[in-house]
Amino acid sequence: MVYHKTLPVVFFFAFVTLYFVILADAATFTVTNNCPYVVWAAASAPGKPGGGKRLNQGETWIVNGDPGVTKARIWGRTNCNFDASGRGECQTGDCNGVLECTSYGRAPNTLAEYSLKQYADQDFIDISVIDGFNIPMEFSSASGQCTRKISCTGDIIGQCPGELKVDGACNGPCPMLKTEEHCCNSGNCGPTPLSMFFKQRCPDAYSYPKDDPTSLFTCPTGTNYNVIFCP
Repeated sequence: MVYHKTLPVVFFFAFVTLYFVILADAATFTVTNNCPYVVWAAASAPGKPGGGKRLNQGETWIVNGDPGVTKARIWGRTNCNFDASGRGECQTGDCNGVLECTSYGRAPNTLAEYSLKQYADQDFIDISVIDGFNIPMEFSSASGQCTRKISCTGDIIGQCPGELKVDGACNGPCPMLKTEEHCCNSGNCGPTPLSMFFKQRCPDAYSYPKDDPTSLFTCPTGTNYNVIFCP
């Protein structure tokens, strides 16, 4: 009889312990718009709820990241128009015409990408301009155990090569030209003159698919982060 009385208590404490372990490993992303224009922030992760929010200058939005999530991203959308039901369209970064994204955004868009609680209890973070550039961005640690700060703030739109120019942004070579040289679908590719255009202006950012050595960064699991538009 003692066994049956104590078993639920054991399970309760095990559940509470697991809950606090998961909570400690989760990450909070504080997304801030410092741009002098409205940004419609967006977030998406495979198999996880996404979201989106209009941010006027100086406003923030909190995005929660679960431990173990991979290939998640945060980005900004520009020149959007949504109706009362949250349906509409954005000039850049649009996600299937909805305010609260459930899928990745349409290129071109500057991306803050992350995978949490991966190998050796590390978070992997990066900024990517493989899908082009629409808003300057900073992605940084907000916790004392990590001092990582990466950014992409170069004049990419103003100096964008003619073949990549689109309204309000500079598209990436892969989504614009759709060639193996730029998209690297076979896994064998290197930098190109067009990818180097992005790399020279944003040394911290992914400029082509195999740009890992200079563009992928880590922080210990449990770190919180800031994503800032127009830092």
